[in-house]
Amino acid sequence: MKTKNPWLPVLLWTLISFVTLFPIYWLFVISVKQPFDLFSTPDVILRSFFWKNYQDVLTNPTLRGYMLNSLIISSGNALLVTTLGFLACYALTRFDLAGKESIFFWTITNRMAPPAVFLLPLFLLLTQVYKIGDFSLADSKLGMILVYCSFNLPFAIWTLRPTVEGIPKELDEAAYMDGASPWTVLYDIIFPLARPGLAVTLILTWVFAWNEYLLAATLTNFHARTLTTGLSEYVTTTGTAWGIMAAISMLTLVPALIVFSVVQRHIVAGLTFGAVKG
Repeated sequence: MKTKNPWLPVLLWTLISFVTLFPIYWLFVISVKQPFDLFSTPDVILRSFFWKNYQDVLTNPTLRGYMLNSLIISSGNALLVTTLGFLACYALTRFDLAGKESIFFWTITNRMAPPAVFLLPLFLLLTQVYKIGDFSLADSKLGMILVYCSFNLPFAIWTLRPTVEGIPKELDEAAYMDGASPWTVLYDIIFPLARPGLAVTLILTWVFAWNEYLLAATLTNFHARTLTTGLSEYVTTTGTAWGIMAAISMLTLVPALIVFSVVQRHIVAGLTFGAVKG
């Protein structure tokens, strides 16, 4: 009987991991090199560490403000989008609404359009329409949270749809027979069973908002400027601070890694929940 070579899968996954992680490693190498070493002969193996790039980033109050803005905007958007998407999926899957399949299709078409198409309308809305006296949504954290809802909410609805549909409706009917209200059913029955899907939706929408650049660079100036847009400040006519830019890029990976590590056990369960119905 012919047996499979056990080393072949190991070598294959090692190669895939190397190709995937090497750009991140090379980014770290750039972030700990001195400026005059960046344009010398590339050295893959690090022999010394120049931590001043990280020190300059972490001690810069402007960049710390940008990081705080990114955390507030991405976390606020993820919570709002996940909540609204969960409520929308519950309504669209549990109630016999006319044209609900068309509603599902219409929501995903908003996600298909490139963000650049919405730049001018969103700019006019934030600066001209949604303005009351001195209050304006332009260059504000609330404004960016609502802007990201336009793109992340359709994604959340389509991600949560199989999760909510996979929960048997008989559970709802049994709870209603016991005198439960719709809000009680939603919170005590649907919500606990949908936690894996909610966790996946939360982390993915958080990452989308955290990494977004185009809208943040166009619709913010200073008060709501995010960390990803702060990279452009180090590209000047006198040169580019590659080391500091690499340090900022490495620091942007840390919050995402922390969030992924917290909810990683829910990711596979959430992505496959409701895929098989018996």
